[in-house]
Amino acid sequence: MASKNIDALYKEQEKSRRKLYGLLGRLPERRRPVSGKCFSVEDRGAYILERLTLDLNGIERVPAYFIKPKNRKEKTPVVVFNHCHGGMYDLGKDELLKGWPGLKSYPDEFSKLGFSVLAIDAWNFGDRSGRDETVLFKELIWKGQVLWGLMVYDSIKAIDYLATRQDVDTRRIGTIGTSMGSTMAWWLAALDTRVKVCVDICCLTDFESLIETRGLNGHGIYYYVPSLLEHFDTASINALIAPRAHLSLAGNYDILTPPAGLDKIDARLKQRYEQFGATENWVLKRYQVGHRQTPEMQYEAIEFLKKHL
Repeated sequence: MASKNIDALYKEQEKSRRKLYGLLGRLPERRRPVSGKCFSVEDRGAYILERLTLDLNGIERVPAYFIKPKNRKEKTPVVVFNHCHGGMYDLGKDELLKGWPGLKSYPDEFSKLGFSVLAIDAWNFGDRSGRDETVLFKELIWKGQVLWGLMVYDSIKAIDYLATRQDVDTRRIGTIGTSMGSTMAWWLAALDTRVKVCVDICCLTDFESLIETRGLNGHGIYYYVPSLLEHFDTASINALIAPRAHLSLAGNYDILTPPAGLDKIDARLKQRYEQFGATENWVLKRYQVGHRQTPEMQYEAIEFLKKHL
């Protein structure tokens, strides 16, 4: 009986997954082939850095970094690193290399664990920057497209690219990000079951609580998906990740993640993971801090990936 119930949960998830994907506007063909070109290889001591240009969407090329530990002959687990927003349009995927004050280098830490890392520039960031985000959003809406939808699509197709590589173990894919990258991490894990482990940092935002606290302007216009709240809330999207491993790290003083919303999401996900018999795979840790990643948060994130990936 328990097995039948779990089968029903999986079927329910897949139906919801299709509906959620359908809200992301007019997207390129989901099954279109992908390819990548490496134009630079750099030895950085602990790891090798490949600079890539990926063909993911058939609209515009996607610059990317692929980092792999040195002297590894076997296939490696891989972490999809999602960069933040913060109005830093020039930064993009370079967040992976430049890091933040007080935090360890993610490439160094992941390389020690034998993990590879893929980071792409999201629409309008890094080597894809130069357009006004609001203008881009308006243009896309006129064309029946959603900026966040195109961003999520690229992230899903980035996993398709990983599947073309001979040096990646596609059974062991994780994803991580802070702020906008956090939101991308849980959307990506919700929509793509190839993601085995999800770590989101400082952006597990309950939409209704954000409205109640009048915090909508804290998130950029990219964040908003037409009609989303008619069908989903944050907890129901994140429930699509269950029973896979999911760690969320949040600040109790973060105005982008109202505490009451965190309580609501935590209760709902505890219930869903219990239904799957995987209560240990959902973890929410909260800190007395605002919208920032601390060294302790980073430590917990790396340890979680080390344990589950």
